[in-house]
Amino acid sequence: MGSSDMLLARFLALHPKLIDLSLGRMLRLLERLGDPQSRLPPVIHVAGTNGKGSTIAFMRAILEAAGLRVHVYTSPHLVRFHERIRLGAAGGSRFVDEDMLVDALMRCERANAGDPTTFFEMTTAAGLLLFSEHEADVVLLEVGLGGRFDATNVIAHPACAVVTPVSLDHAEYLGDTVTKIAGEKAGIFKRGAPAVIAPQEPEPTAVLESVAERIGASKILIGAQDFNVHEDGGRLVYEDGDGLLDLPLPRLAGRHQHVNAGTAIAGLRAAGYGGLPARAFEQGMLGADWPARLQRLSRGHLVDLLPARAELWLDGGHNPDGGRVLAQAMADLADRNPAPLVMIVGLLSTKDARATLGHFKGLAQTLFAVPIQNSLVARPAAEVATLAGEAGLHAETAGSVEQALRTIAERAWPAPPRILICGSLYLAGEVLQANGTPPV
Repeated sequence: MGSSDMLLARFLALHPKLIDLSLGRMLRLLERLGDPQSRLPPVIHVAGTNGKGSTIAFMRAILEAAGLRVHVYTSPHLVRFHERIRLGAAGGSRFVDEDMLVDALMRCERANAGDPTTFFEMTTAAGLLLFSEHEADVVLLEVGLGGRFDATNVIAHPACAVVTPVSLDHAEYLGDTVTKIAGEKAGIFKRGAPAVIAPQEPEPTAVLESVAERIGASKILIGAQDFNVHEDGGRLVYEDGDGLLDLPLPRLAGRHQHVNAGTAIAGLRAAGYGGLPARAFEQGMLGADWPARLQRLSRGHLVDLLPARAELWLDGGHNPDGGRVLAQAMADLADRNPAPLVMIVGLLSTKDARATLGHFKGLAQTLFAVPIQNSLVARPAAEVATLAGEAGLHAETAGSVEQALRTIAERAWPAPPRILICGSLYLAGEVLQANGTPPV
């Protein structure tokens, strides 16, 4: 049959562009496959610039705590493609296995018959095909890029459409203003389906609300207006028109995860899952797992290289708003437990490096710029160091994450350092693999 890696490599050659936002090719392929998107369990569709994956992670943890079987489609992956497709099962969803993935990819390849189709369209079709053939109670479907013309936007009647915080990213595809980008994200709203808008800035909120009204969403729930979430006495308090939930603080670190958790609860309630037992929401806060999103690494090969009592954190945030949120999280950690912050950073040439790194000015003592091995658009480490210096950071280069960690371990610090590896999900995947702790 061949391996999934061989098939995925073939798919990269089917279309001259890696990204070509359009629904025509996707709908044609799905029709040839028998329209699997029309034979799915209830679908909750999630778009946004930041927080999509974390919001889905909270939803999955809550639903599975209630005993429901949940299919999940997310992107990109960190180490193996299989991470993108989770198949629901009793006791919790699992990454698709190799034989099942290969079979689905081969059927998509035969149905496509060599037509120009993007990698993401082919793999999304495979995910939808698998979801249609395996029983589950819910599908959580993450948009790849944008929303309106994304390959996932083929669900005619979602149980709910959710848009997480919107900010500038992928301007070359979605537009160079937040209002344009919000308009693209709002493309997942559907007539007769609830629309949930995460707490965010007034400008994108206004665009999202306007589109939802024009489309004819069955209800529109806006964060900070129709639902609220805040910390009170070491607890997370969620409140909307259906009542209040007093929950433990999320397992996922950072105050931004409070917003993602609240958005997840609002999405589930809007989709008809508000009647789940309170314990499911409680367990969901404690059980949600989303690797490389402010993840503390506590064991593994790279952890063994650390100075005594040092901390190692990993995050895949890669745009200016992601940098802002991450810097705030590091500042919050420093307030509770002061430690010198040392950054190890790899960035893509498609990202605004100065704006992303500028949030760490005055917060990080030193930055080590490193190369990213598995991306054609990675910035050279020397260029990252130069941009970091222009953003007001003391920066130097290292040949790899491991070399940077060894250098950090050799130096004297006033206290055990807090080390943050960040800048790209590609880099985060390399770190998890090198550390021996891939997602499971």
